[in-house]
Amino acid sequence: MRKQNRELTYYIGASIDGFIAGPEHQVEDFPLDADLLDTIKEEWPETIPTHLREPLGLADAPNRHYDALIMGRGTYDPGLKLGITSPYAHLRQYVVSTTLGADTDPDVTFVDTDPLAFVRDLKAQEGGGIWLCGGGKLAGQLIEEIDQIIVKRYRVLIGTGIPMFDGPYRPTAFTLVSNRSLESGASIQTYRKA
Repeated sequence: MRKQNRELTYYIGASIDGFIAGPEHQVEDFPLDADLLDTIKEEWPETIPTHLREPLGLADAPNRHYDALIMGRGTYDPGLKLGITSPYAHLRQYVVSTTLGADTDPDVTFVDTDPLAFVRDLKAQEGGGIWLCGGGKLAGQLIEEIDQIIVKRYRVLIGTGIPMFDGPYRPTAFTLVSNRSLESGASIQTYRKA
């Protein structure tokens, strides 16, 4: 999985109207249909949190696309509230936060500097792909470094919540390279930076 010119992929689940969670970080209304879960398990097994890998039969599944992930504090917090301090122990984990540090979990690197500069440095290092796990504010800060966007589109409209991108107005062209519709009504779109 080693390569140069690492890419940052924003791999995210979103509602039809582009929200990654409800206004209070709710995700329980996003239907995870069996065919979507099977597709995730087959194609992106490393995106399943470590504590769920064994129950889903993925204990020994290799990382197919990513060897590192970066997420914002809001994405990290739900697991932290459940006592899960290293949600993706099978990947190198980076959490952008100015309030959490190494005493939270030694297996997680907490980034309290400019995330854009950090990602540029990370992309220059040897390794596999980098998964931008969320959230919307961090994605908004990293737009110019995102090489690919993969959206798992849940078949639900929620009206308001946390948007996929939350940042300044900055039109950035991407090209749709794949649009896979599943029998359940869920879909997966892949976009590459134009």
